Amino acid sequence: MLKGKEHWLILGALGLAVILALVLRAFPEASLTSFLVEGCRFLGELFKLALQMLIVPLIVTSVIAGIASLGGMEGFGRLGGKTFGFYALSSLLAIIVGLILVNLTKPGLEDGKPNQVIAKAFDDSQETAGESARMKIDMAMGDSERKATDFRDLFRKMFPKNVFAAATDNGQLLGVITFALLFGIAITRLPTAQGENLAATFQGLNDAMIIITKWVMALAPIGIFSLIVPVIFDTGLELFAKMGRYFATVVGALAVHFFVTLPLLLFFLGRVNPLKHLGAMKTALLMAFSTSSSSATLPVTLRNVQDNAGVSKRTASFTLPLGATVNMDGTALYECVAVIFVAQVMGISLGFGEQFVIVISALLTRVGVAGIPSASLVAILLILKSSGIPNAEAAAFALLAVDRPLDMCRTAVNVFGDSCAAVVVARSEGEDLPRLAR
Repeated sequence: MLKGKEHWLILGALGLAVILALVLRAFPEASLTSFLVEGCRFLGELFKLALQMLIVPLIVTSVIAGIASLGGMEGFGRLGGKTFGFYALSSLLAIIVGLILVNLTKPGLEDGKPNQVIAKAFDDSQETAGESARMKIDMAMGDSERKATDFRDLFRKMFPKNVFAAATDNGQLLGVITFALLFGIAITRLPTAQGENLAATFQGLNDAMIIITKWVMALAPIGIFSLIVPVIFDTGLELFAKMGRYFATVVGALAVHFFVTLPLLLFFLGRVNPLKHLGAMKTALLMAFSTSSSSATLPVTLRNVQDNAGVSKRTASFTLPLGATVNMDGTALYECVAVIFVAQVMGISLGFGEQFVIVISALLTRVGVAGIPSASLVAILLILKSSGIPNAEAAAFALLAVDRPLDMCRTAVNVFGDSCAAVVVARSEGEDLPRLAR
């Protein structure tokens, strides 16, 4: 695929997918409709599987090669402190933006009172939710060992008893990253000849993974077209009417964080041109929007940050895999808006203290939520229950009506936040980044 044309091909695929899906919705009973939709569903699944195939080997090789190049614990500790500091700051600002907008717009109220239409939808959704909706929540919830609010469980995930088993579970990428970090540090402690040989080996493996990533990305327009057609066919465009103000509030808050908060951080902390960085990340953002998975987008994010933004492999290979696992600005923002929206519909008034608890819960759960579609549902359920809001599961079923398009939006915000962290950390490490110069 020609460099510089990729994002236009993806945008064209998105537009054609929407048009085709709307046309097919007009003829739902036609045999050709079923054939095309199911065919696209299958091709889209293959494309996502191809991306997911790259995740573990790319994370392992990039993190180990990156840490080995740091030269020991001193460089690792400095880079880690800066990275986590930026992640905490950007997530907190995202949550504040969400809280401000949801309290200003009050999407759960109508004429100052709880919206009875939506409240009834919450009551009905428990009975009318389809099997696929229930499966989404069940898959997000997982077993009792994967509750996002259990902070101790976060540390358990960091040290899996079987790192190879953890590598096969999207929810356990943190364990894979921890092992890769330790392995990379161990390489720096080996005798010079052994350390250099191992570092060169993993650097070569990482280079090979980047080549494979480019092969998969050559199919991106076809894959994205195939992913979007079934989504629009299943949901249509009219689904936004039922909870239009809620949908607009979430999208508006995400837009403020995406177009205002993060660019300001880039401008003042990174001392770069935010518009140039946005242009450098356009392919990764389109991929994140299409797949609803920051983990699946990671190979593209790494490539864009290094090739287009000019961030060194040393910095990108540390910040981005970590960010895809623990940094979810858009998810944290969405959780706060969703919980307060449900409280408004239920007629529950949340004061400053209660909202502060939600902020802390969102900051913690955004670390434990896996980078896969609809995974934030588990966090919303747990925050709703911990806040004492009744009928939490029914509300979560109702939110599924507009969750997929919102998931696409917040995943793009998550990925952009990760890329901003890479740039800010790179600049703090003395990297010039002339491609992003103001």
